[in-house]
Amino acid sequence: MPTFCRHNRFLANCPICSPETASGGRASTSGPGPGAAGSTGAERSTAGATTLPRGRSRRLGAKDMRVRQVARSPEDGFQSGLLPGLRASADARRLAEEIAFSVARLDELSRDPPGLYGVIAGEPDDEHAFLLAFLIAYLSPLEDPDDPWRAIRTAAASDPPSLGGAETGPRGVHRPENGTRTLGAYLAWAQRSGSQSAAFFGEGGWSAERRFARALERLALPAFPRAARFELLVSLGRLGRCELRAGTLALGGADETTIAAKRVFGIADVLLLERRSAALAEALGIPLEALDLALYNWDAGDRRATLGSRATASPTLVEELALALGL
Repeated sequence: MPTFCRHNRFLANCPICSPETASGGRASTSGPGPGAAGSTGAERSTAGATTLPRGRSRRLGAKDMRVRQVARSPEDGFQSGLLPGLRASADARRLAEEIAFSVARLDELSRDPPGLYGVIAGEPDDEHAFLLAFLIAYLSPLEDPDDPWRAIRTAAASDPPSLGGAETGPRGVHRPENGTRTLGAYLAWAQRSGSQSAAFFGEGGWSAERRFARALERLALPAFPRAARFELLVSLGRLGRCELRAGTLALGGADETTIAAKRVFGIADVLLLERRSAALAEALGIPLEALDLALYNWDAGDRRATLGSRATASPTLVEELALALGL
């Protein structure tokens, strides 16, 4: 299975992280080392004066870098044109299960939304409904079977919402050090259009896909990354608050769904990731937006997110998806 390094390259192709580089196989391309003949202390001092000291760079990198062990199933010869990055049938079946769950959750949002999603669907006040949807996407429901909504309910109980000490679920993006910075930016964004509903609706002639894409772009607010924005728009569309439908997954950067997509599709190029995602959704006959949560959960391990859903994956759909994937 392709492995990506911290520089967002295939491990084998990265000039820094490649095992071949680490073992000294490419030493000839890096020039003389510190102890090479003819290299004087003055020369080394002059060369180092134009760059940060190497030791300092390494310390900064170690401080900022987060490393997570990626679980892999044993390779068993599995191959699929839809999933060119996978070499284990267990990984493919697990993806089929996550896709089936994500499809069931989207259907649940449309037909019988759970918890605070139900409040959004039935709320007569647009402003309250849209703000509650923002809080759900921003904080994320907790993985608490008894009350996944308690942190969001507490935050929404005050006007403006109180985020002090707020708990976050697996896909929550709020950080205590940000305070109300993101919330304030969101409210200011909506105010520029006159209301939250007007900000999301945009222009009357837009298709649901264009409205989704424009809102996703305009919601690029401080500390409000792609995952939260995408989830907000998907939920508003499924709950009937605004006509929104994803035309792409808007992949890119260090987003966790994007990282999972790179593993599944065996490539790092964003344009090709989008094409292969769309081809997979079409071949399986599922909404493209279902792949967002499915890919995230497939790669999440113990950070798997149900987002307050009561839905379960249909065993029949799991088998249909598995068959379509070549299992």
